[in-house]
Order: sequence, then structure tokens, then C-alpha cells
Amino acid sequence: MVKDKIRRIFGVILLGCLVGIGFLKPVQDYVGLPSAIKVFNGQERAVPHLPAGTDVVSSDKNEAIFSVGKSKGQHSFSVHAVEDGDSVVTVEAGGFPLKKIGVNALPELRVVPGGQSIGVKLNTLGVLVVGHHLVDTKKGQKSPGEIANIEIGDIITKINGESIARMGDVAPFVRQAGKTGSKLDVTLIRNKKTYHRQLQPLQDKHDLSYRIGLYIRDSAAGVGTLTFYHPDTQKYGALGHVISDMDTKQPIVVNKGEILRSTVTSIEKGSNGHPGEKLARFTDENESIGSISRNSPFGIFGKLSEGLSNGNWNKPLPVALSHEVKEGPAKILTVVNGTKVQAFQVDVVSSIPQKFPATKGMVIKITDPRLLKATGGIVQGMSGSPIIQNGKLIGAVTHVFVNDPTSGYGVHIEWMLDEAGIDIYGKQKQKAS
Repeated sequence: MVKDKIRRIFGVILLGCLVGIGFLKPVQDYVGLPSAIKVFNGQERAVPHLPAGTDVVSSDKNEAIFSVGKSKGQHSFSVHAVEDGDSVVTVEAGGFPLKKIGVNALPELRVVPGGQSIGVKLNTLGVLVVGHHLVDTKKGQKSPGEIANIEIGDIITKINGESIARMGDVAPFVRQAGKTGSKLDVTLIRNKKTYHRQLQPLQDKHDLSYRIGLYIRDSAAGVGTLTFYHPDTQKYGALGHVISDMDTKQPIVVNKGEILRSTVTSIEKGSNGHPGEKLARFTDENESIGSISRNSPFGIFGKLSEGLSNGNWNKPLPVALSHEVKEGPAKILTVVNGTKVQAFQVDVVSSIPQKFPATKGMVIKITDPRLLKATGGIVQGMSGSPIIQNGKLIGAVTHVFVNDPTSGYGVHIEWMLDEAGIDIYGKQKQKAS
């Protein structure tokens, strides 16, 4: 019994010591060290939480130059990249290695910030089913599409083996099936899977026409803001969020699309519980300034067919990775009247250093009195407005808080660049070598 009590007491003491060790500053600093860091060539990254009494040594030849120092009262070291490639630094204590940290020195990347108001026209892949309707037949009201188990959000890509690109492509098949009394073999996409449905058009007893009982759409249009373009490749990114169909709320699968010049005509100011909106018109619907090849959770992407000007912000800027974004002052570029791009002050309220792509990486708050007076805060059509901090492009405005139009979410530029197909991590160079 006595021995058991001693063991229990010893176990409790040992457990307490182990837990206590976790609260020691050197241990917390060690745990806080990253296992890998990324830095652009020619730039420097500071790494805090270097445990006291430790040193840093390099494992490679001049691929990363670094020094140990103190920052704001804490031990830290900094990595200054002088050439592209991978390197390793080792944290040591008394010559004994404690931890290896991989260093990925990335090629310098600069893009031109946007801010211009753009018109967006999307053509869907096939035709999108946005609703059912009842056909008033001699035997009562029925929806052929619903009977055939075709659902809202389905994309019809073929009928009887023939490709469907526009709404007008559907009508001839419906008329022919009505004359012959045959069923239509409908090929559709649902949740990225392909299905076949047998659809029997029914005759309306009033006008004697044959109908399929489906509301369909083949295009969408709207306005947004350009975020950036890459001068070397003319690749661009805009909006910062996916374009969804207004009825189905499903992302639109792009067949082809284009962006056009847009002029802001007026602003419907936002208020608590009511998001505002930029009212704009396409400057020339026949003049495309770029293609749309991708509609993703991070925005729309494609290539510009001609150059765009945004006044004082035409020079390429360096970009910031997600871990470089700090809480504090920043600015956004956007248009509130006509086509003039202006800079407005904002605050980055919070930012998450993301290791994997995610759409809501930061929270921003509009602080500029001019923008608050003009718009009330973040409004629809402002999505994609580039966010600039310390001379670097850090992200784009995406969503407004419905109950606080002065604040909203931003997406880190790192993920938009990757979605645009811009080689931000030097992958193409690594493959070539």
C-alpha cells in the first residue's frame, strides 16, 4: 500500500514536471520555430522565437544568408535570399543540433495591381437547369424534367449525343421529339459526374407546343474589380471569389467567357443588414479586353488581350506570401465613379498565415472617410479590389460582413496567383533543371 502511494505521488510529480516544462519560455520558443520557411529572392524574412542560448548555422553554400539578432526583445534570426533554390538552416545549442529548418528561396515575382472596374460575361458549359415548371397538358399539370429526375443545378451538355452550347440548341430537339413521340436522351453533369436521363416532352393544351418543364440558362453577366495582371504572361486574376448562378447558388462551370471595360455610374450605399452595390455599365459590349478560362473559389482567371491603365499604379509591385501580412494599415485600389482608380485607407484587422489555400485569409476594415462617405464600406462590385501593404500586393477584397458593411474578408494573393497559373513557387524552373 505504501509503495503504491509513493508511486502515485511520484507519478503526479513527474506529470506536473512534464506539464510545467511545456510552459517554459525556451520550450515554447522551440515549438514555435517553423519546420520550413519561404522567402523571395532579394528579400528578407525574420523568424522569431529563437530559444535563448541557441545559434543558427547553414547547411548549404550561400543559397541563404542569415544572421542572429534580437527583435522587439525576443531572440530571432533572419533569412536573406540571394539566389533561387532550397537550403537548410540548423538551430544548435552548444554545437548540438536541435532542429533543421528548410529554406525555399523563390524567384522574385512582381505583378501590376488592378483596381479597375470590369464587366464579366460568362458562357456556361452546356445549359444550366435553374428551375422546374409545370406543363398544362390535357391530363393535368406535369413537369417532364422533374419526372425524368433532372435536378436544379444540373448542366445539360448533350441531347441525343449532340453537344448543347446554348439555349437555342435545345428547341429543335424538343420539336422533333414532340412530332415523333420519342424521348430525348439527355446527358448531364451533376457534382462533376455524368448521368443520362430519358426525357419525354409534353404538349401544352393551350398553344399545342411541346415543352420539357425546365428553366435553363446559358450565360451570366455582372461587374467586379480586377486584382492584378502579370506583365510577362498577361495572365490576370479578378473578383477573389467564385461566380455562382443567382438561382441555383452553384458555381458556374465556364465554357468560355470574357471581361470588358466597365464604368461605374452610381453607388447604392451599404448599411447594416443591407449590402450596397456598385451600379455600372459595360463601356462597349463588343470590345473584349480579356478571356475567362477559369472560375474558381479564388476568383476568375484568364489572359488579357490588351493593356489596362490604372493611373498611378501601373508599375509592377512585389507580392507578399500569407505569413508576411501583418495587422495594421493598408490600402485598397478601387473605382467609385467613372473609371478612375483611387487608393483608400483600410486596416488589416487579422490575418492567418495559411499553409494551404483558403478563401478567407484576412479581415479588413475600411477606415478612409472618403470611401465610407461614398459607399458606406464594402459593396458588391468591389470584390477583387487589390489590397496593398508596405509596398506589396497582399490580397484582394472578397466578401462584406452583412451586419457591418465597413468590414469584410480578404483572400491572400498567394492563392490567386497560383490559381492564375503563375509560377509563384518556381515549380517550372525546378522541372526544367
